Amino acid sequence: MIASVYDQSESLPAEWRDFVALTKPRVMSLVVFTGLCGLLAAPAHIHPILGFTAILCIALGAGAAAALNMWYEVDLDAKMKRTASRPLPAGRMDRQSALHFGVGLGVFSVLLMGLATNWLAAGVLAVSILFYVLVYTVWLKRRTPQNIVIGGAAGAFPPVIGWAAVTGDVTLLPILLFTLIFLWTPPHFWALSLFVRSDYAAAGVPMLPVVAGPRVTRQQIALYTLPMGAAAVAPWPLGLAGPLYGIAASALSLAFLVLSLLVLANRATEPAGMKPEKRLFAYSVLYLFAIFGALVLDRWILA
Repeated sequence: MIASVYDQSESLPAEWRDFVALTKPRVMSLVVFTGLCGLLAAPAHIHPILGFTAILCIALGAGAAAALNMWYEVDLDAKMKRTASRPLPAGRMDRQSALHFGVGLGVFSVLLMGLATNWLAAGVLAVSILFYVLVYTVWLKRRTPQNIVIGGAAGAFPPVIGWAAVTGDVTLLPILLFTLIFLWTPPHFWALSLFVRSDYAAAGVPMLPVVAGPRVTRQQIALYTLPMGAAAVAPWPLGLAGPLYGIAASALSLAFLVLSLLVLANRATEPAGMKPEKRLFAYSVLYLFAIFGALVLDRWILA
């Protein structure tokens, strides 16, 4: 029954809105922002048109990865309430169109990045797309509760790409920014997966709350918050950022830790009782926007 919903022969003609939906625009906004901050924080200048093109390529690459993720996971999306209305499981688009769209968008974004900026940035962009599609989506997601831990690297590449587009190299600061997002991803997604655990269970996805339960997941959230906060603050004592960034990163990370401890103290097993988890998830998005925004402000003040 579920298979017939997204069978190609029953798909309706796709509209432009469906192609936009394939790119996961809400997720893309954070990807684009961190990529932009990596570009603006770089110790060099880039022509505004080339800078815009670099950010466009990051957005297109993220959209390509999202489209290919939806193409591959259509069976999972059809089983989960929060994803069942996406274009493929809802039958508004056939899988072949999504595949062609994703591949074409990805190839175009990498080639344009290489021609407009440099091939190091293009190479890192290509790696980020392939990592998300092949390592996270195809290999890890259905096989291990560590899927989001390892797969989180895919979303950590944008500031490195933005930096490389300007400088043509990768130094310690973009590596620290990569590490920050890499360590931020598990508590961010585990907070979400706690209150949508039934969705993942219904789809057979071995997210940590499904296979280990809420208590272990809450412990892991609190544990990951500590190295994440350290990575966030590290640019300040290392002399890569000034006091404005250091104070902001410290305060924001402390608030993240407090919220994670409230999650740890929670004993609810049903979504209705998981307000601390929902607060942490919402704050985690604000946290990353604020951290990267503070970095750019700090770099501009120092300049």
